[in-house]
Amino acid sequence: MIEKFYPSLYRNSTYQIDFQHLHEKGFRGVIFDIDNTLVPHNAPVDDRAKQLFQTLHEMGWQTCLISNNKEERVKPFAQAVKSNYIYKANKPSVKNYYYAMEQMGTDRQTTVFVGDQIFTDIYGANRAGIPTILVKPIHPKEEIQIVAKRYLEKIVLIFYKKKKKILEKQSNLL
Repeated sequence: MIEKFYPSLYRNSTYQIDFQHLHEKGFRGVIFDIDNTLVPHNAPVDDRAKQLFQTLHEMGWQTCLISNNKEERVKPFAQAVKSNYIYKANKPSVKNYYYAMEQMGTDRQTTVFVGDQIFTDIYGANRAGIPTILVKPIHPKEEIQIVAKRYLEKIVLIFYKKKKKILEKQSNLL
């Protein structure tokens, strides 16, 4: 039951993901959360995010930002990184994950999702059948409702890491 919250991969940062490797594996679209995934919560777009999106677009990736935030937050960020976007996405509802793939011209087999929250970002993408990459939040300062969820996320991550270790041991036996 708890497995529905597990990411496909867990990384320290969005900026440490090997997008070249994922592209070689056939992925062509990436859906990103914004806050604490690309920049600190409510921070403006920065040079690192702009560079990431430029590199992704040069590699042939399609991109879409998907956020539960308002358009005033999401649109300027999307314009700065030249990306499709969806605001008030109501994550973890799957509807806008599908809409993001439609905008990018990709499907579940060629799309990956990157986000920092298990119960909205990862759970929603998992429900939509999209491979997921959970990243550690960029900055600890967050809204109170998110801080409360982080405690529950820690429990999920304990079980995820235990299962991952078991699977790694089993694969070493083969």
